[in-house]
Formats: sequence, C-alpha cells, structure tokens
Amino acid sequence: MSRFRQSEALLDLGDPLGCLFMLRPLLDEQADDRGVRLLAARAYFHSAQLGRAETALEQLVAESPDDSYARLLLGRVLERQGRGDDAAVHLRIAAAMNPVYGR
Repeated sequence: MSRFRQSEALLDLGDPLGCLFMLRPLLDEQADDRGVRLLAARAYFHSAQLGRAETALEQLVAESPDDSYARLLLGRVLERQGRGDDAAVHLRIAAAMNPVYGR
C-alpha cells in the first residue's frame, strides 16, 4: 500500500496525527501534489490545527476556485474558528457548485 493510501486510511480510522506523520515525507517530496495537500488539510482540520488547515485550504482554493470540496472544508474551518461571516461565503459557493453541500 502506498504511503498516501496508508495516510488516507489512518485519517479514515480517526487518526489525523498518524495521517500527518505518514504524510510528512510526501509533503516534503511532492509539495505541488494537490491530493497530498488536500489530505493534509483534512488531517489538520480533524486534529484541530485550524490555522494550518486554513492556510492550506486558502492556497488550494486560490489555485482552483472551482474546487467545491476545498471551499466546503475551508468554510467549516472558518466556522470552527467562530468566523461565521467569512465561512458563509465559501459554504454558499460550495453549495452552489454541489447541491449535496447545501445546508
């Protein structure tokens, strides 16, 4: 199993810190890989490293404004930080792009 898949499995099992530990070499070696960066952002979110999650997701959204999942997750990060107005913008856009994300 690849390091990426192992990292993903750890996150799915509720171990975001284990995921980040496994993912670290990939983040260093493949810093431009969007999938690696998104998985790291998810792990940051689930381990309550909200500042890191926000930074990673802002970069992903800036690079691909049409990524509805990255926008949804950024909105959730901002909500958890108590920044509802900032979150609402991203959540509305995510819901417009993918109705499943609507509230």
